[in-house]
Parts: sequence; C-alpha cells; structure tokens
Amino acid sequence: MLLLKLTSLVVLIHLAQSLSLQELTRDEWEAFKVSHGKVYRNNVEEQFRRKIYLENRRKIAAHNKFAKHPFRLVMNKFGDMLPHEFAKVHNGLRVPKNHTLLRMGVGSFLPPANVNVPESVDWREKGYVTPVKDQKQCGSCWAFSSTGALEGQIFRKTGKLVSLSEQNLVDCSGKYENNGCEGGLPDNAFNYVRSNGGIDTELSYPYEAKDSKCRYNVSNKGGYDTGFMDVKRGDEEMLKTAVATVGPISVGIDASHESLQFYSEGIYHEEKCSSTELDHAVLVVGYGTENGEDYWIVKNSWSSKWGEDGYIRMARNRNNTCGIATLPSYPMV
Repeated sequence: MLLLKLTSLVVLIHLAQSLSLQELTRDEWEAFKVSHGKVYRNNVEEQFRRKIYLENRRKIAAHNKFAKHPFRLVMNKFGDMLPHEFAKVHNGLRVPKNHTLLRMGVGSFLPPANVNVPESVDWREKGYVTPVKDQKQCGSCWAFSSTGALEGQIFRKTGKLVSLSEQNLVDCSGKYENNGCEGGLPDNAFNYVRSNGGIDTELSYPYEAKDSKCRYNVSNKGGYDTGFMDVKRGDEEMLKTAVATVGPISVGIDASHESLQFYSEGIYHEEKCSSTELDHAVLVVGYGTENGEDYWIVKNSWSSKWGEDGYIRMARNRNNTCGIATLPSYPMV
C-alpha cells in the first residue's frame, strides 16, 4: 500500500511539473507574439512557428550553458524562423564569382606614412555614425552598409552627420548589378552614387523595406562619392589601419549561422564560419581589446533590439573571423 501511494505521488508530481512547463512555454509563446507583433494566418502556421520557437529556445539555452563560449545568445524577434528563412530575408550580400576581377574602385588603400595606429578606435564617439537602422524583411543589408560608410566619409569631410537613403539605393541601382531586396553589393552602390551624382537623404526618401520605383530627386541630395577604395583582401592589420585612419568601412561576413541570428553580447567567434562564403554586409566602426581578446565593433542593420544595441563585437586577429577582412571597401568623397 505504501509503495502504491509513493508511486502515485511521483506520478502526480511529474504530471504537475509537465503541466507547469506547458503553461510556462505557452505563456512565453504568448508573450513572444505580443512583444514582436507576431500574427499568423491560421492555427496550422502558428503551431509550426511555435515548434520552431521552442527548438530555437532549446538551442539558445544549450549554448549559454557552456561557459567556454565568449558570447551569449538570447531569444529575439527572429525566434520563429528557420535558419534558411532568416538568411534569405535578412542577409542579402551577393558577391559575383568573378568579383575580384570586377572591382573597379579608384584604387587600393595605402596606409599613410608616419602614423601610429591607436590600440582602440570607436567612431561612434566621434560623431561619424548614425543610429542603428532596421532593414526588416528585405535583403538590403548591402544598402545599409553602403550608406553607413558614406555617412562617415561625409561627416569626415564636412563635420555634418546626414542619414542617407537606403531606399534610394534599393530602388535605383539596378543597372549597377544590385537587385533591391534580393541582394546587392556595396561596391555597386558606390558606383551608382558616383555615376548618379549623389544620393538623397533618408528624410526625403524614407525606407520602405520593399522594391519600388526610383524617385531620386537631386534637390534632396544628401551626399555623393567619387568612387571607392578597396582594402587589401584578408589582411586584418590593413583593415585596422584603414578603420583608424579613414573611418567606418563596409565589409562582408558569413552570417549564415544561428549563433549570429540570436547573438546578444560578448565577442563573437563562430568556428563554423567561412572566410570566403559571404552573405551579409555590415559596417566596421571601430576595434578594441577586452580581457586580452581583440575585437571589431560592427554596426548591423537588424534594429537596435538585436545584439549589443544593434552592434556586434566580432573576434579580431583570429584568422579573419567570418571573412570580415575579405571584402572591405569605402567610398571616396
């Protein structure tokens, strides 16, 4: 009789714990939907998304459990998306196979003579960088990387920080081998701005996160360039010097991993990252060192709610992490 009672008690406790867990995950799911404005077409889709959310939740917890990881993950608005879905709509760097032959910038960056490169740089502190933006569900990262680099160079020359129009690039640079929300390349964007004679301000030509008709208006021009410069491919020391002496630099990275999708804080180093298969354009705005670990300060375009207020610190001097030094360039103003 005593054994039967003990067995019944164990079953009841297990059942209560299971129900509590179900209620907890249900409450979390409802909070996730409300927090991120998630609306699904029907119950079938919602249950599908909920399963993805729970699996992502499990992976995030597993990653954070191990202290060896120098960075942490957190659930965010991308929690109901599969990795390939996420990459398709939130990345967008498209690098032609023969791109090294096609890079037709003004030339290659040469480090200035007799300049001592500082151990740390953060161009946000000097006024070179506009607030973090959000590309939303449009593969226009290349446009945000381009405007960020151009905004920095215009500030360097004029002392005025002007937010430039990504939508202008999305809508108008198709003839320069960009493809709007389906992807593009900062170098092509710089070529468009040079040939077009300018780019409109964000205020006059706001972002829509979709392909639209070109509406460039020269009277709303906020900036221009005369071409672009490449930084030596794969050379992190050269990239460091360029960032220190020029300003924010456009780069491409491999952003195809879930660890980046849910990055929260810390110095990011993904062992599976490729240094050649690049699919996302971002902006290097500085660099530094923390507890002996070198890092790049990188501005992303997934909103200020992602990462470290919209930024990520990526490992520096660790074999060109995620290809950050593979495709650097900046516009000439």
